[in-house]
Amino acid sequence: MTVENGIRVMAGTLVLVGVCLSILINPWWLLLTGFVGVNLIQSAFTHFCPAEMILKRVMGKNNA
Repeated sequence: MTVENGIRVMAGTLVLVGVCLSILINPWWLLLTGFVGVNLIQSAFTHFCPAEMILKRVMGKNNA
């Protein structure tokens, strides 16, 4: 799996978790979903993605 695919999996998982928690527990969990969306948008413009740095460390890749 590439780092880019890992970011997509992580973002999708966090969105689904946020929606499920907002339905089951508290609507404030939608802030997690919003945060993920805002982070995806800002990373498209700035090319800075904290999730990318984390995944590169976890996967042991310096450049991807």
